[in-house]
Amino acid sequence: MTPPRGYEVLGIPGIPEVREGDDLGELIADAVAAGPGLRDGDILVVTSKIVSKAEGRLLRGVDRDKVIDAEAVRVVARRGDTRIVETRHGFVMAAAGVDASNTEPGTLLLLPEDSDASARALRASLAARTSCRVGVVVSDTFGRPWRMGLTDVAIGVAGLDALDDHRGRSDTHGNELAVTVTAVVDELASAAELVKGKAGAVPVAVVRGLGHLVTDGDGEGVRPLVRSSAEDMFRLGTDDALREGAAQAVAARRTIRAFASDPVDPDAVRRAVGAAITAPAPHHTVPWRFVLLESPSARAELLDAMRDAWIRDLRADGFDDAAVTRRVARGDLLRGAPCLAVPCLVTEGAHAYPDAKRAAAEREMFVVSAGAAVQNFLIALTTEGLGSAWVSSTMFCRDTVRSTLDLPDSWDPMGAIAIGHPAEPPRDRPARTIDDVVVVR
Repeated sequence: MTPPRGYEVLGIPGIPEVREGDDLGELIADAVAAGPGLRDGDILVVTSKIVSKAEGRLLRGVDRDKVIDAEAVRVVARRGDTRIVETRHGFVMAAAGVDASNTEPGTLLLLPEDSDASARALRASLAARTSCRVGVVVSDTFGRPWRMGLTDVAIGVAGLDALDDHRGRSDTHGNELAVTVTAVVDELASAAELVKGKAGAVPVAVVRGLGHLVTDGDGEGVRPLVRSSAEDMFRLGTDDALREGAAQAVAARRTIRAFASDPVDPDAVRRAVGAAITAPAPHHTVPWRFVLLESPSARAELLDAMRDAWIRDLRADGFDDAAVTRRVARGDLLRGAPCLAVPCLVTEGAHAYPDAKRAAAEREMFVVSAGAAVQNFLIALTTEGLGSAWVSSTMFCRDTVRSTLDLPDSWDPMGAIAIGHPAEPPRDRPARTIDDVVVVR
């Protein structure tokens, strides 16, 4: 069928505040009747918020993070307080659709339990009241990878095919279309949002003039729009990339030498510590501790004490004042970072050996484990959008670091990690190839 040359999108005002248990079909039918009326072939686009309210998906006095955890089956990416997750519906979206907008203060709205079922019920209710054959789209707002801004998409559908598959058809030049599949219901949701708006109290729109899209049956719903994991070329999010050791996440880690003054989210650093402690460890031990210097005074006290120790060492080595000044200036990298972490090696649980050779090998196992934990930490900071630099200086004044930070004698500082938002792009990395570092026997 040749599609029409035009269509109308009509916002439907006059729908009162929706409460749990309200007959949404009746509320919408009354509002449409007071406006443009409902005709055969019309398509109603309904904001998911009023569906959720009618279905009792509103929570009061709850912890938002815990609600998101309950609604999510997989964290795809995380930056600061923002989490992109996969919901149990199969949608990949921010915060699992848990929303505090357009609802009373102190309350949260969840997505409908089954948006397709909600769309089918609403379609049946409207058909019973008006005897019209209509399509229904339940919409919600999504962000989009690689593009700024939000748009509305369909999360529930009845009486419409979600996709229009053009594959096998020919274009105006006779070329066979091989990959074109149009997300029809997403286009309808976006068009309707232009007249509904985010804060205009117009939660429903009627799309008129596209009756050829309306089907007799309810159809498959929104499920055909959800890309399967086998077809998803970008399946790995930052959390998955870290867990599964994806090469892109590792390659993105670079040493940053200049930091902006913007504060660092302490929760992001703690999440990176959580990644660090997944490193392998000898004898089922926990051989790492991370001392986080989040206050300026703590950082200044440590760096001043380390500087003084370094000056004493340099003078003992025979350097004059000018040489000492030049070398001490190199410590500015740590001073410019808004957060420092001091990873410490703890060898509790190490086996005791009477000979020096095996005792040294035993310690080396723990040192290697600490390095693996630090590498995990640095990669995780990268996925959080933070820059970092691992500096060895604390290894040269361990007693000073332990004394200043009031650490046990058994904690062995393994350098210091500067953390912050990069103030400039990282330097080019020296060219390296796998052949340079691989030996095959």
